[in-house]
This record gives sequence, structure tokens and C-alpha cells, in this order.
Amino acid sequence: MSYVGETLLNLAHQTAFFNLTWGNFVMIAVACVFLYLAIKKGYEPLLLLPIAFGMLLVNIYPDIIASPEETSNGVGGLLYYFYTLDEYSILPSLIFMGVGAMTDFGPLIANPISFWLGAAAQIGIFTAYLLAILLGFSDQAAAAVSIIGGADGPTSIFLAGKLGQSALMGPIAVAAYSYMSLVPIIQPPIMKALTTKEERSIKMAQLRPVSKLEKILFPIVVTIIVCLILPTTAPLVGMLMLGNLFKESGVVNQLTETASNALMYIVVILLGTSVGASTSAEAFLNAATIKIVVLGLVAFVFGTAAGVLFGKLLCHVTGGKINPLIGSAGVSAVPMAARVSQKVGAEEDPTNFLLMHAMGPNVAGVIGTAVAAGVFMAIFGV
Repeated sequence: MSYVGETLLNLAHQTAFFNLTWGNFVMIAVACVFLYLAIKKGYEPLLLLPIAFGMLLVNIYPDIIASPEETSNGVGGLLYYFYTLDEYSILPSLIFMGVGAMTDFGPLIANPISFWLGAAAQIGIFTAYLLAILLGFSDQAAAAVSIIGGADGPTSIFLAGKLGQSALMGPIAVAAYSYMSLVPIIQPPIMKALTTKEERSIKMAQLRPVSKLEKILFPIVVTIIVCLILPTTAPLVGMLMLGNLFKESGVVNQLTETASNALMYIVVILLGTSVGASTSAEAFLNAATIKIVVLGLVAFVFGTAAGVLFGKLLCHVTGGKINPLIGSAGVSAVPMAARVSQKVGAEEDPTNFLLMHAMGPNVAGVIGTAVAAGVFMAIFGV
């Protein structure tokens, strides 16, 4: 009987109940909330669901992301190897290639002024950078945190890895993706507070047709110009433009299909679960995480506000031809931010169709956030 009792006791101690802390249970609860938001509310489920499940796994079985040095047999946990692909910037770069293969830069080409709106929205990043330094973050940690303001998860992960901020990568990525999913909730009050009913009702002229040649030349020209000025942006901007060139060239349909579908979704699974697995209770439940979440919100709010205010300026300069609402799409949450511009405009006038106009600043914001990351890398000599 003693053998049976001892065996049962050993089995009981192998369960997770004897090894989890109160922090682990808190994080399990947070993971369940995220799963609810992804499944029931549809908040960016393609990203939030794998992130939440990775969070769930690591807080039940921490060894799933253990490094080889931390294990008895010298073999790391499954998600450790996924996470390594994040640190090496492989998965964020592949995500950008898939985004490029799905993106139509036509609205941006047709209305180049959208570049300015996308650039204006990056003000939130640099505002958060200065605030992060005031809150005690190091220069490089502040840069990694502030990029959340671009509402671009892959760029946040990319920059955190490049600047050696792996310890902060989990909270940064979760904050970035959370704010991306909450775009429809966060942005409208800011947009309405900064614009008048008349401004929100402005109807913009139809965009000019964009030729196939322009669409083919665009990714090539942007790659040359941006990467010559900021070579460190090549992994992100280069992959974004390569994916877009696949799409617009019309001669590699198989590559376009793979990059925008099968490869994209595989990478999302690997990236999402590994990011979620970096949010163990020990890494996530601390004062730094609270600061990151607050700074991310500040960056996002300032970015949205800056885009709208610059849109108001352009509205005045052009004699009322620009609807300021499209400036909010300058944060690079594609295409959610553009849809929010459309929704808020349609609330004032159901016949007002702003979506394609907002897609210009939206895709400009993707480039702008990558450029902002390149600026930080250039400053710190990465």
C-alpha cells in the first residue's frame, strides 16, 4: 500500500497545481479573457487567439518556453524555438511580406498627400519615447516600448529584438496587438472630439485610376529610396515591398498566393503562440508592464490625434477637400483604422464613402512605422 500511496503522491506532485503561483492563475484568467474577446467579440482573432493560448500554455507549463540550458536533457521547450524566430526578426519580416502581398498601394499612389498623414501619426511614437525615458526606461527600452504607438505588432517585436529588449518583448507585443484589436473602441471618441460635424461630413473627390506600371514601380522605388536612407529598415520595408511586387507584377501568382495565405497564416500561428508564451507571470506581472501598457495607450492616442489634427490642417489648406477623419488611419493597424474612418464618417452621412481615401494614410502608416523603427536603430547604431 505504501508503494501505491507513494506513486499516487508522486503523480499528484507532477500536476501543475503544486507548481503554480498566484501570478500564474492571474495570467490564466487574463488568457481566458483574451480568448473570450477573440472568439465572442471578434477582436482581431487571428492574432489574439494564438497569443492568448500561448499565454495559457506557458502559465500552466512554464517549461514549454524553457531554453536548452534550463532543461535536464539540453532540449528547449517547443515554443522556445518559435520565440527564437521572433528574436532573430524572422517572423516579423515574413509577416510584412504577407501584408505586402495583400495590400493595394493604389490609394496611396493616387493621393501622395497621404504620406504626410501617415507620417503625422508617428508623432505618438516619439511622444511615448520621451515619456518612457522620464518614467525610468533606458533609451533602447524606451524606443522599443514607444513603437507600440504605430499599432504595428510585427514592427514592435522586430525593434524589441534588434535593440536587445527580449525581456520586454512579451508585454510590448501583447500591448501592441491589444491596441490593434481595440482600434474601433479607442479611436472614435478622439476623432469626434477633434473634428466638427461639418468636417466629418466632407465628401472627398474620387481617386484617380492608378496604372499597372505605377503599381509595379512603387515597391521598387520605395525600397531603393527608403533603404538607401535607412538601410536598417531593409528587413521590414524590403519584405513589405517584395510581397507587394509579387502581387502587382502579375507574373508570380503562386508566390503571391503562398505569401498572402498559407505562409502568412503559418507565421501568424508561430508568432502569436510564441509571443503569448513570453508572458509568464514572472515576466508580465510587474511595474514595468503596467508602464508599458500605459505608454502604449498614450502613444496610440497621440498618434491618432496627430493624424486627425494634421488632417484638419490639410482640410484648411485645400479648401475643404480633405476629410480630417482619414488622418486617424495613419496609425498602421491595417485595415482596421481605415474602416474606423469610414464608420465614423458614415455616422454623419451614410452616403459618405471614405474607406479607399483612408487606406492611403493607413498603408503609409505601415511604411512610416517601419521608418520610425529604422530611425531608432540608426540612433543606437544597431
